[in-house]
Amino acid sequence: MNSSAIAVLVTGLLPLLCAGIAKGGAKNYDNHDPRAWMARQPGYRARAHAAEQNSLEAFPLFAVGVLMAFVAGASPETVALWAWVFVGLRLVYIYCYVADRASLRSIFWLLGLAVVIRLFAMAF
Repeated sequence: MNSSAIAVLVTGLLPLLCAGIAKGGAKNYDNHDPRAWMARQPGYRARAHAAEQNSLEAFPLFAVGVLMAFVAGASPETVALWAWVFVGLRLVYIYCYVADRASLRSIFWLLGLAVVIRLFAMAF
């Protein structure tokens, strides 16, 4: 498995990391109605859940960008580099979200979007 494919897999699993942060260690977690339980959570749990949702939203465009770059014949090493840059940016984004660093979070979100646009640009 090449490095880009691993980066796509890692990115696809990032929502699980966020879910673990949102739900982990909760004494009153309700697995019978997890969405209603999550909707009542304050603070870092709510922010981790929002990061989970955003990670789910960001994944398809990123994965398609990687695939399009490959299909267009872009250098596998370059695609892998940008794919891993995206993973790193998403990890910092998640940290900023959970830590309630809203302005910094927005900067890392924008940088991640720029990487996705770069991947798409490699397809032209």
